[in-house]
Parts: sequence; C-alpha cells; structure tokens
Amino acid sequence: MDMAAHPVERPFQVTHRRVLGIALPMTLAYLSTPLLGLTDLAVIGRLGDPALLGGITVGGIIFSLVFSAFNFLKIGTTGLTAQALGAGDDVEQRAVLMRASAIAIALGFALVLLQVPILFLSMLAVGASSAVEAATTDYYTVRILAAPLTLLNYALLGWFLGLGRAGMGLLLQTVLNGVNIALSILFVLGLGWGIAGAAWATVIAEGIAALAGLAVAGRQLGFRIGAPLQVLMARDQLLRLFAMNRDILIRTFCLIAAFWMFTRAGAQQGDVILAANGVLFNMFFLGSYFLDGLATAAEQLTGRAKGARHRLAFEQAVKLPILWGFVLSGTVSAILLLAGGLMIDVISASEEVRATARVFLIWAALSPLAGVLAFQFDGVFIGATWSQDMRNMMVLSLGLFVLTWQVAEPLIGNHGVWLALHVFLGARGLTLWWRYRVRIEEDFPKHSAGSALLR
Repeated sequence: MDMAAHPVERPFQVTHRRVLGIALPMTLAYLSTPLLGLTDLAVIGRLGDPALLGGITVGGIIFSLVFSAFNFLKIGTTGLTAQALGAGDDVEQRAVLMRASAIAIALGFALVLLQVPILFLSMLAVGASSAVEAATTDYYTVRILAAPLTLLNYALLGWFLGLGRAGMGLLLQTVLNGVNIALSILFVLGLGWGIAGAAWATVIAEGIAALAGLAVAGRQLGFRIGAPLQVLMARDQLLRLFAMNRDILIRTFCLIAAFWMFTRAGAQQGDVILAANGVLFNMFFLGSYFLDGLATAAEQLTGRAKGARHRLAFEQAVKLPILWGFVLSGTVSAILLLAGGLMIDVISASEEVRATARVFLIWAALSPLAGVLAFQFDGVFIGATWSQDMRNMMVLSLGLFVLTWQVAEPLIGNHGVWLALHVFLGARGLTLWWRYRVRIEEDFPKHSAGSALLR
C-alpha cells in the first residue's frame, strides 16, 4: 500500500490484550504442527518396518524444505493485507487475497509438474538405502498432489492473520492438523494403506482446510471475493508483491543455509555430536514455536499501523511484542535449564548422546533469549514490508555466522558451532533493530511521532 496515496491518519490502539489476542491463538496453532509430525511417526512406527519410518522421515524433511521456500505466501500476504486494513481499502484487501491465491495455485501445480527432478535431487542428497528410498517415493508421489492446496492454505492463513483474525487462523490449522491426524490413523492402522495412507491423509486434510478457508473468506467479504481487473493487475502492486516475495525467499534460503551448515558442522565431528546437536536443536525449535505467535502479532499490528499512517500505534506494535517476547523467551530458557536433562533422557536412549547433550545444554537453553529480537523484528519488517532491509541483514548475519564458525570451531570444538549459531541469532536481531531506527524516521513524519521507543 503506497502511503502517499492514503494521506489520512487512521488512529487505533495497540494494547497488551490486542497483542496477546493474536499471539496466543497462533502459538497454539503453530504448536499443533509438530504434534502432527509426531503422530505420523508413531503411526508408521507401529507397522514395525524401519524402512517405512525412514521413508516418512525423509519425505517429511523434503516437504518441509520445499514448502519453506514458499513461506512468503503466508508472511507476505499478512503484511500486505494488514496495510490494506489499516488504510481502510476494502478493494485492495480482496485484491491481495486474489493475487496471493493465484500465485499459490500456480506455484503448487509447478511443483507437481517438477516432482520427478525434485525427488531425484532430494534422494541424491540424502543417500538413503534402497528400502528407505522406495518408501519415500511411495509417500512423496501421493503427498505432492496436495502442493496447490498446501500453498493456497498458506495464502489464506496469511490473509486472515493480516485481518487480525488469529482465532480463524487457529481454527483452520486445527481443522487441517486434526483431520490429518484422524485420517492418518484410519488409513494406516485401520485400512492398512501403509505409508501411502499417511500421504493421502495429508492430501485430503489440505483440501478440506482450503475449502473451509475459501468459504469463510467468501463470507467475510460478503461473497464479493473478486476485485476489478485494473486493481488486480496494477503494475506498482504487482512489482511490489514480487519484490517482497523475492526478498523473503532469499532470506529463507539464508536461514536454511545457516541451519544446514550447523547440522553439517555437527556431522563432521562424529555421530554422537551430530545426535546430541539434533536433540538440542529440537529444543531450540520448540522455543521458536512459542515466539512465532508474538512475531505474528507484530506482523499484523505493524502492517495495520503503517497502512493507517499512525506512528504511535506502530511503535507500540513493536514495543509490546518485544516485551512479551523477552518474558516468554526467559521463561522457556529457564524451563530448558531446569528440565532440559529430563527432556534429553526422553528423546534419546543412548547414554553417550545423553551425556554429550548435557555438556552443550546451556547453549540450547539460552537460544530463545539470543533469538528473541530476531524473531520479533522479522515480524515487524514483514508487517511494514521492509523486506529489502530484512533480506540484507539476514545475508550479513549469515556471513557473521560462517566467520564465527570457521574461527571458533577449531579453537573450542562444538562449543564454537553453538557460539556461531548464537552470533547468527543475535546479529539478526541487532542489525534489524538498527535498521528499524532508520526506517521509522523515513516512513513516518516527525509530527506523528508518539514515543521514543528503543532510542
């Protein structure tokens, strides 16, 4: 949304209640995703064939990596929709949904058409046994059919979040994951469809969630989902959309690269270090799921504030999620410090892995605190559509990660690898904070300033 085209300020309040009203439902929604993965593993594990378990594990990783590259369909749509909401532009709200949905479906069908080379390259990179490769192929060739539906659900979820309807986002994710879990149990254990049954459960669940999302969106818009062609095809909006999606895609690839290098660094130190790092890294991801809900609140509220041209609301939409982020990350870190040993024992049965993981537990426990600014400012920059800055700071932080890793690992071993990860997380947060101080002065006139946040 071009702010110059909407010169009228549209004030609104950003309160703790409004922030938590978005953050809490989305935290629950995000936490349901790992539950689905654990259910699939448990269901396939009941079949007693290690190759099938390996197949669904590898297949899940492939789809996680492929679909994460298209996460811009959710987060980009959230920011653009929130800005249209803040500007009071109902037509642009419909146009954002139409553009995002069309791109999602087109990209989804492209993935279906490219399924063979994607699977070939993925299996080449993994180097799994023939039995695991066969199981992965059975799972992949069915689940890939859901690609257009999966990406459409990304766009729909982003649109509802942009409108501040986190409860609807939670409902759609609950429907998606709940139906998936129920059908996976029915198809695999009840009907004996094997690993293909778990894949078909996902396909059907994605379809049901997409139909539900479209129905609710239609009702939200009074069944006026369409928008004038000249608005849908507006050159400036399309260029803005593609530029933002490009920047978010580059940022995502940098994030994946950092995590891949972290994993590779552990693998080069032996199987025990690799396994210990894997256990601890899952703890880090658990903490990130709790912070993602607050980042979503920052996305919606800063986007709305920018569209409304209201600086005070924008500053509060930055301040309050960060405050709650530190409270939540501190709590998660304390829990990991106190209960991390028990969690390690539950996850791993190897005494050697358990002992090694305890040595490096402090790094995993402190990672939520190291990353809290990065997570929250990601939400801010997405909501404000400052995607170029977010991309550039991610590239810079990745460079610092590699530099720290190369210097520290030869000196202090695996502690150096974890130090590099913390530098990566901290650098992202601090550099985005620096750019925030610059960008807010550029995007909001002095006379609309409300607070002296982060000065």
